[in-house]
Amino acid sequence: MLKKILRSYELYLLMLPTLIYFAIFQYGPIYGVQIAFKQFTISRGITGSPWVGFEQFERFFSSYQFWNLLQNTLLISLYELALFPIPIILALLLNQLTSHRFRKLIQTVTYAPHFISVVVMVGMLYLFLSPSKGILNQILMLFGLDPVFFLAAPEWFKTVFVFSGVWQNAGFSMIIYIAALAGVSPDLHEAAVMDGASKARRIWHIDLPGIMPTVMILLILNIGQFMSIGFEKVYLMQNSVNITSSEIIQTYVYKAGLLNAQYSYSTAIGLFNSLISFVLLLSVNMIARKLNQTSLW
Repeated sequence: MLKKILRSYELYLLMLPTLIYFAIFQYGPIYGVQIAFKQFTISRGITGSPWVGFEQFERFFSSYQFWNLLQNTLLISLYELALFPIPIILALLLNQLTSHRFRKLIQTVTYAPHFISVVVMVGMLYLFLSPSKGILNQILMLFGLDPVFFLAAPEWFKTVFVFSGVWQNAGFSMIIYIAALAGVSPDLHEAAVMDGASKARRIWHIDLPGIMPTVMILLILNIGQFMSIGFEKVYLMQNSVNITSSEIIQTYVYKAGLLNAQYSYSTAIGLFNSLISFVLLLSVNMIARKLNQTSLW
């Protein structure tokens, strides 16, 4: 093994900064996870704080907010997962365009929102969805309908959050599938055209199977982040009116841990959230492997 490393030492040196980054910022903090099983106090430190076992977990599970937090987190995650095929569909359709200039235009327009910061994105949502001057409510009033304050309505929060995320990220995710489609042999399409196959048939029988390994890998990675919705955007969109629908595990951990200084309690909640994602990742990867599909390992 040492001889193999010395033969390719340049590659290992190139990989070293990434390994150091993960060791310091990803694996190093795992040491602090033990405070989830302690009654942590800053004066005593991690090692000096007394062990309390699963007391913090039991407190969370018996909390009146537990089911509401879990329900909101799961519903938003399932909502996002249901729209996972949108970038795939966009890539398949864009791949069929014959005009190179029009294709580049569509590609640029769709992935440009990805580079907008979360703060600016939420500010744009408040402008677009304003009940008095928002463009969407202006359209509703043109049809004689009453304006809706979407960001203050709990029943609209999940829809606005998920579809704004699709608008912002679908174009960028589409690039991965377009790159995968570039690897599909054009000889297959030429043979299919000679046999009289339509574009829909070619997409279904050639393009889609050709990118299926990429789809499976990205699906597994998405499910691995199933419970990690994203704290920043939810917190910025959250207000006292839509709190019943917008409070998720990540925002609750922030409020309990940093705002209320309940470090052990918030760590236990975060660990519970991470364990669910870990179990889902292992399960989906195992199912993909048993179905003879591409898997992470």
